[in-house]
Amino acid sequence: MGLGVRGLRWWLSPQPGSLPAKGREQQLSNRSIVSLADSHTEFFDACEVFLSASSSENEGPGVPAEPPPLELPGPDPRRRSRLPAPPAPSGDVSLWGLLRSSVGKDLSRVALPVQLNEPLNTLQRLCEELEYSALLDRASRARDPRQRMVYVAAFAVSAYASTYYRAGSKPFNPVLGETYECVRPDRGFRFISEQVCHHPPISACHAESDNFIFWQGGWKNKFWGKSLEIVPVGTVNVTGDHFQWNKVTTCIHNVLSGPRWIEHYGEVLIRNTRDAAYHCKITFGKVRPTRHDTLGAVVERLAGKWHEGLHRGPAPGHCVWRASKDWWGDTHTALGRGIPHCGGLSTVPPIPADPMPRDHEKNYGFTQFALELNELTPELRRVLPSTDTRLRPDQR
Repeated sequence: MGLGVRGLRWWLSPQPGSLPAKGREQQLSNRSIVSLADSHTEFFDACEVFLSASSSENEGPGVPAEPPPLELPGPDPRRRSRLPAPPAPSGDVSLWGLLRSSVGKDLSRVALPVQLNEPLNTLQRLCEELEYSALLDRASRARDPRQRMVYVAAFAVSAYASTYYRAGSKPFNPVLGETYECVRPDRGFRFISEQVCHHPPISACHAESDNFIFWQGGWKNKFWGKSLEIVPVGTVNVTGDHFQWNKVTTCIHNVLSGPRWIEHYGEVLIRNTRDAAYHCKITFGKVRPTRHDTLGAVVERLAGKWHEGLHRGPAPGHCVWRASKDWWGDTHTALGRGIPHCGGLSTVPPIPADPMPRDHEKNYGFTQFALELNELTPELRRVLPSTDTRLRPDQR
């Protein structure tokens, strides 16, 4: 497992004189492909637990402390705006018959019907949290440490936005050795994740750009009969400065019957491990994030909703971030790529977001970014390793 993580880091931090970016992408790990057939029948059963891919104890000798400037191919081809097929009907699946003996337990070894899955993999869902990576780009350019903390706080909240429309299905679980690569010149980052252990299931992920390096922990789950609770394990880490924070608990209600809906609750504590001058507490539920100085005095207040956006200061305040929303046919004044202005006066506009795709309810509630994660173009097919999750026929 340690070798897998070091190999992951090595691919993302090439030595001088190594292969160009496109060649490196073709050389991703094939060492675990022999394990795919062996564990194929258990791809439903993986418990999502994630390992830091960038911690100091995982870095092998010879890895440069500072990565070279990021080399990204480009430009991107035209992206799709809908999935190739609508969701399959759920049929007469009796979840209670499958889950009644699992109340109070982890569902990592319960085989669930494929009709409950969305056409994305857990490895891809890790990448989906970078949908609003522009917030990290702005944080890296901000000179004021308070301003940097504001953008990082907005990014921490934005990771939950895509779940608003997604309570009705679950991602596929990866098999041992499965990988996912995402290179986005338009967003300035590249991402890689890999299933590095099968028992217990562990995934490693790492992303980097010229402005930040990102990695995170994972979660475990527990079924309570009518609801499924997802409890985070470990922390999220972002460097420029080294920001670190925990994630809140997620609960999916009405798992067995009725319309499913999702709730996030708990407190997020964001710290800059290189500068203790400020920290940020975000309470989900009360939705009143605050930033404190080292003496504990509140120096700034943030407010908003995790599925809508975040603004700074008293309402309406300055809008820092706005989530993708279903704005088709809305009469509001457009800002950026079709998203209404969320109020406030500032010389710095909020991060623009794509509107929700048309008929998104027929596409598993995917945002435009999520629609692109599993897209397989002829150009990608020529360069992706055989372990890439986009080549799985059951996810097409």
